[in-house]
Amino acid sequence: MKKSLHILLLLSSSLALLCAAPARAALAVQSWTQPDGARVFFVANHALPMLDVSVQFDAGQRRDPAGKSGLAELTVASLTRGVDGGTAAPLSEAQILDGFADVAAQQHVGAGQDRAGVSLRTLSSLPEREVALGLLARMLAHPAFPQAALERDKALTIANLREEATKPEAIAEKAFMAAAYGSHPYAADASEASVQAITRDDLLAFHRSHYVANRAIIAMIGDLTEQQARAIAAALTRDLPQAAPLPPLPAVVAPAAREIRIAHPASQSHILIGAPAIVRGDPDFFALTVGNYVLGGGGFVSRLTDEVREQRGLSYSVYSGFSPLAQPGPFQIGLQTKKEQTDEALRVTRATLQRFLQEGPSAAELKAAKDNLAGGFALRIDSNAKLLENLSVIGFYGLPLDYLDHWIERVRAVTVEQVRVALRKHVQADALVSVIVGEERATPAAKP
Repeated sequence: MKKSLHILLLLSSSLALLCAAPARAALAVQSWTQPDGARVFFVANHALPMLDVSVQFDAGQRRDPAGKSGLAELTVASLTRGVDGGTAAPLSEAQILDGFADVAAQQHVGAGQDRAGVSLRTLSSLPEREVALGLLARMLAHPAFPQAALERDKALTIANLREEATKPEAIAEKAFMAAAYGSHPYAADASEASVQAITRDDLLAFHRSHYVANRAIIAMIGDLTEQQARAIAAALTRDLPQAAPLPPLPAVVAPAAREIRIAHPASQSHILIGAPAIVRGDPDFFALTVGNYVLGGGGFVSRLTDEVREQRGLSYSVYSGFSPLAQPGPFQIGLQTKKEQTDEALRVTRATLQRFLQEGPSAAELKAAKDNLAGGFALRIDSNAKLLENLSVIGFYGLPLDYLDHWIERVRAVTVEQVRVALRKHVQADALVSVIVGEERATPAAKP
């Protein structure tokens, strides 16, 4: 107990130092491909006695089989529920959690649209990191998938789904993705029926097909030498199988313009407007990022906020954003407004977007956007955890290793004309999906 408390205090003090340390844009990213096919991205940082590790796979929600939406999330959640023997004694969920806690390590599992995996934060001292990394490797390669834990996770998932079904913001998001993506896997969403249909055999099969060494992306940042990093990466995937390439997913098809109104007793209407727009790594990303800051990404200084909130008082907040994915991710505008103001808020929002697509930003707006984005870049990399996520994104989506080094200069280089061209290419104002939840009159919601 005393040792664990000492480790926890050391970790806490290290985190405090990390938050106070200045962020650096230039990163010496080392990268290599292991003999088993796993790709590794490593940044040495000897300022603190810490190590952050992430292991990601092409095992996100878009890989859920038909009728089994929710499988990706249940699989990654089950990695912590127990491990089988392998070359050591089995471990229960409690033993896994206690093992991490004893060395003050923190682990997190999660699945998004494209990827799923595990991240770990541990002290870099040999005794502690060996325990934490050993547990992580066993979780990845030898999950036990106990039936009782699966039933518990399914029940919790279904309870969360029932709660979401009462929330207008969740209803709007699901309806938006269904309308924007149609039959594409990005539109698929877990339901009570799909979760109930998932079995332990499904978890085993999904894990066997997707959690494989030759498709692993390992990111590491911390107090290690390259030799130590290479040994750690090799150990993390040593017991993972090999597998053939995954089948290609269907292309994202641009939706027809559509307005969906869903009745809900909420006091306000929740509005989402948008469509599929951009893939990760698209050369227009920086022009769209700068343009979106002016349109609705800049908070209280954006065009949408000025037109919708400041001049007309139609909404407390309104935003816009691009979410690049492996396949075209959505452009989305979101706001809430009083029910009786719904139509006016829609009209003003659409008119503001249309005008911005035609004109683009002014020279003054462009400069302010670039100054704010460049000035705020340090906040994107001001902790090992944020740097780790950036490394994972670079690795998973195949971005250049110097992506972060040149982020500011690429923002600074954006011109008004580049913004105009990029916006017109990726956003068609007459081909957007609009979802309004909270209206008294309703139209049928889109189905995936």
